[in-house]
Amino acid sequence: MGKVFADHSMSLDGFSAGPNVRLDNGMGDGGEALHEWMFHEGGKKGHRGEVLEDLLGSTGAVVVGRHTFDLGEKPWGDNPVFHRPVFVVTHRPKAVVTKQGGTSYTFVTDGLEATIAQARTAAGERDVVVIGGAAIVQQCLRAGLVSELRLHVVHLLLGGGTSLFGGLAPSTVSLERTQLIDSEGVSHLTFRVGRAS
Repeated sequence: MGKVFADHSMSLDGFSAGPNVRLDNGMGDGGEALHEWMFHEGGKKGHRGEVLEDLLGSTGAVVVGRHTFDLGEKPWGDNPVFHRPVFVVTHRPKAVVTKQGGTSYTFVTDGLEATIAQARTAAGERDVVVIGGAAIVQQCLRAGLVSELRLHVVHLLLGGGTSLFGGLAPSTVSLERTQLIDSEGVSHLTFRVGRAS
């Protein structure tokens, strides 16, 4: 069975979305810049492709929160980049939504652990990636449900918005950096996640 890891972009000042997040402004004011590195090569050639290959190349399933789904479904379009099953943590039941390219959205109402378990079953021997939002990533860290955290620290300041680590007690988790890829405008860091002693 593969591992479960979290993957998230954030600003230098620790925000994973800008202020004023809403349906027509899903990443908040200025937040779209957090994902520009995915769409422009820039910097040291090959790093973007290497990071994206690590993200989706080994994964068999994706986990997101309902808020992330609600904000992302329309911009992700009819042929989302996932091309694999996506499991949505939610309290609101909804029938499975099937998209082009192999993406399906399954809504799990039994809690985060049950969602991770369903994603692991669907992924088989492949990995499961948790991509957000920030609350879901924090819940996974607190519960010890992820063994690795991959952060894409974008070289900009948002000045406010959704804090990725705000309210997460340092006693909850320990992080050991295992990889750093520095590229133009973004630094990709990988951490082994443990329980704080």
